[in-house]
Amino acid sequence: MKKTLVKRVKMIAAGCLALACSLSVQAEELFPEDIFVTLKDSGEIAQYAGQDVWKGDPVMLYNAITPDGKRLVVSSPKTASIYVFDTATHKRLAKVKVGKASKGLKVSPDGKEVYVANEAEATVSVVSLERYEVMATIPVDKTPHNVRFSPDGRKAYVTMQGGAGLGVIDTHSRKYIKVIPTPGIPNPHNLDLSDDGNTAYIRDVSNVVGVLDLKTEKIVKVITVGHGHAGIDIAPGGKYIYTGSIAGDTVTVIDALSLKIVKTIKVGYGPHGVRVSKDGRWLYVVLTSEDKLVVVDTRSLTIAKQFSVASFPFWIAVTGNP
Repeated sequence: MKKTLVKRVKMIAAGCLALACSLSVQAEELFPEDIFVTLKDSGEIAQYAGQDVWKGDPVMLYNAITPDGKRLVVSSPKTASIYVFDTATHKRLAKVKVGKASKGLKVSPDGKEVYVANEAEATVSVVSLERYEVMATIPVDKTPHNVRFSPDGRKAYVTMQGGAGLGVIDTHSRKYIKVIPTPGIPNPHNLDLSDDGNTAYIRDVSNVVGVLDLKTEKIVKVITVGHGHAGIDIAPGGKYIYTGSIAGDTVTVIDALSLKIVKTIKVGYGPHGVRVSKDGRWLYVVLTSEDKLVVVDTRSLTIAKQFSVASFPFWIAVTGNP
């Protein structure tokens, strides 16, 4: 009897180990590289795979990862600052004062600088990631909201939520050289670029996405999507464009070639930040109203898994998908 019992215990233990291994493999599959989620209300940052949460600072909002994956940069409009964290130790490396209502930010392709949109003062701060200090403050049009670099790093594009259009900064001279009008997109909010840098996909604060040809500087198409503002991301390789709908419960999937909607996925209420894994296999979506991180299978365009997070998950940074 005792031998049988011992044998059963060993079998159960072995089964548990196998299950743990299976779960571990699944987590690794869902998160082939590290992703980082800002938690606005709790002032924390969640890191996956294997949820690891650490304390940041008040109102952790937009975030961006350095090309080597070693540092995470986060904006806080409450303190008019950006914060730099070591992604391995979670230690805060620097706090740099920028401008009022610092919102969207992006690390340059060479990893040396971060550009920060200061929404309340119509400026963009250029911060050195070598010296952790502001190198330039560039005046722009009203209400700059987010930033994206051209692939070669020579230009920085800034959404002007105040209505001017898409601003262009020469990163060599650090000068605001022009603004491209965006008819049909009255209040540009967030943006992403095609792999070749020739097309900008602009999410408005309402329910539209604009496709802007950066060579001709003309809007190619305006696409009706979910309600409210949200993030937008084109998958590496350029197959699909994804955008959320903070005032709704859907993520819209747009074919990057035909510019037609492929599917509208119900993910839960308040989807804002969206980001694709480096290999394009998984889409990550944060639900601001339900405090969840949702992982979508980009092959079937269905939900693969959901994770509960702390209060008001806002934005996502993915290693390898700048």
